[in-house]
Amino acid sequence: QVQLVESGGGLVQAGGSLRLSCAASGSILSISGMGWSRQAPGKQRELVARVTSDGSTHYADSVKGRFTISRDNAKNTVSLQMNSLKPEDTAVYYCNADIIVGPSIYGYWGQGTQVTVSS
Repeated sequence: QVQLVESGGGLVQAGGSLRLSCAASGSILSISGMGWSRQAPGKQRELVARVTSDGSTHYADSVKGRFTISRDNAKNTVSLQMNSLKPEDTAVYYCNADIIVGPSIYGYWGQGTQVTVSS
């Protein structure tokens, strides 16, 4: 059983910052990619940022230069530092981790944390 628990969401004014954190727990031997996605009301879930086990990162164009993803492999955690937030960043943010179990990889999601940016 694997669980992902997010924290750090909230309400912030435009131009402000928030830091999201996600901790994976359970029967974990190894984690491949970890990342953050978001879903705004009436929109599809979209990838925000992703980091591989060796530290390579990928960002959506809309957050490049404003958001930074990082992970701690020893603690099985991933964080998202969000700066210069805009109202269009308002969404539920979900943590994702690809857990390696033998020859297979299983994707797990957190429950989501609300981020609201006021103008």
